[in-house]
Amino acid sequence: MTSVATDRSARSLLKQGIGQLREANVPSFTLAAELLLLYVAARDRTWLYAHPEEILSADTTSQYFALIQRRAHGEPTQHLTGKQEFWGLEFEVNPEVLIPRPETEHLIEVALDRLALRELRAGRSPRFTGNGITLVDVGTGSGCIAIALAKELPDATVYATDISPAALDVASRNATRLVVPDRIRFLESDLLETFSPLATRHSPRSFDLIVCNPPYIGRRDAGSLPREVRDHEPPAALFAGEEGYEFYGALIPQAARHLKPGGLLVLELGYNSLPAVQPLLDPCHWTNTGITNDLAGIPRVLAAEFSRVSGYM
Repeated sequence: MTSVATDRSARSLLKQGIGQLREANVPSFTLAAELLLLYVAARDRTWLYAHPEEILSADTTSQYFALIQRRAHGEPTQHLTGKQEFWGLEFEVNPEVLIPRPETEHLIEVALDRLALRELRAGRSPRFTGNGITLVDVGTGSGCIAIALAKELPDATVYATDISPAALDVASRNATRLVVPDRIRFLESDLLETFSPLATRHSPRSFDLIVCNPPYIGRRDAGSLPREVRDHEPPAALFAGEEGYEFYGALIPQAARHLKPGGLLVLELGYNSLPAVQPLLDPCHWTNTGITNDLAGIPRVLAAEFSRVSGYM
């Protein structure tokens, strides 16, 4: 167990934290040590670099090194601080939900761009507020996608589903804290089953947009994952069968039953999953298919427009 440092200046504590995380082969060890120090000190980055000689209390120092040890043993920084930024917003996260990733922001960008393009094709202004739009985020987790879209489309009707009640609790808290609690209806559901006309009075063909960041890792690849992911994030949000493609095969037919003609399906893709997923979009029913790469050049988002109702009723 690491002893409490005798030099409790911010600079010294940060240096020691960086060193311990480097020795433990923690990814992005400098950033992790900095975020944990700012968290226990309840300060921001400006303070850290403006007042590096400030002395922290013994209690704060003990808390810091306790978190450093937990991070060194694999716990994600976001679980230790309980937060992660996404789309310029701060989200609560815990082991019940997937930690939002920067690449998922491409999903938001594509959804907004495709909706704007649809407005242009209809002769309307692309600068719209979502009036008349109904959308659903499938597998919402922390609620980051649904909340970001609710912020960008203040007049849209927004639903968010998840099979996990614990995840829905986190998402609901995030919506409340980010001032959109009345804008989003959170529903416990396996995919879109809660919207089945056999189960509810909800009308089929209700949605203009369905978005989803699904589980897309094959269980056979679990051993290759970083321990921060494999051991600490919810398996149901990570794994989709042995190959990692099963979720798409279940969701796409359901999306076809619930999208309005001309409605949009926007999906995040896993690494190298495009060849398996794209053929699921039958060109008889889906048009204007587009692929968006992330900053690393990896196909990250698949978007398509539903064009034919026949065969899906």
